[in-house]
Amino acid sequence: MADKSQKWTENKPGKTFVDQSCIACDACVLTAPKNFSMHEEDGHAFVSKQAETPEEEALVKEAMEGCPVEAIGNDGDT
Repeated sequence: MADKSQKWTENKPGKTFVDQSCIACDACVLTAPKNFSMHEEDGHAFVSKQAETPEEEALVKEAMEGCPVEAIGNDGDT
């Protein structure tokens, strides 16, 4: 389970976040490219845009469920 005390500072404010257990597998970026990006220098994903539509929310949820290390959380700053 993702730990909000370990979330990356690059995450956009909101309920969804990626924490430091991310292994840069790129699965979330491939699933929800409008909402996740890869940090080119540090090699980890982060939330680049919080979900704003039902479609984006569904893709973010799919990315969270598909994360192999459970690095995506949904209880960040609301």
